[in-house]
Amino acid sequence: MRYILIFWAVPMGLFWGWYYLSYHDINFGFLFLSRLVHDFAFETYGNLLGIEPSTIPPLVARACVIDTALIFGIFAFRRRREIMRWVSETRQAMAERSRHAAPEAGRAPPAE
Repeated sequence: MRYILIFWAVPMGLFWGWYYLSYHDINFGFLFLSRLVHDFAFETYGNLLGIEPSTIPPLVARACVIDTALIFGIFAFRRRREIMRWVSETRQAMAERSRHAAPEAGRAPPAE
């Protein structure tokens, strides 16, 4: 599972890092981080797919959200016993805290 998370996180980080830096033209002197390459890449993908280049980033973002949900769903399924145990322990601890809380203030005589 560790490798799945690594092979998910590294490409996401690289792509979104490139996207942010090239979109805002923060290129540090590298051509591939320039806005020119950014526009060229999305124009090329738009022409290949036959869609407007400006619609590609939201499609990629939606795919990343779905992939992330799928990966974390698989991770949660594999760790479901540990998660259920943690939830149970947390609920018990909260119930004990509420039981041992300070007694409720009742009616007290006014201060003199």
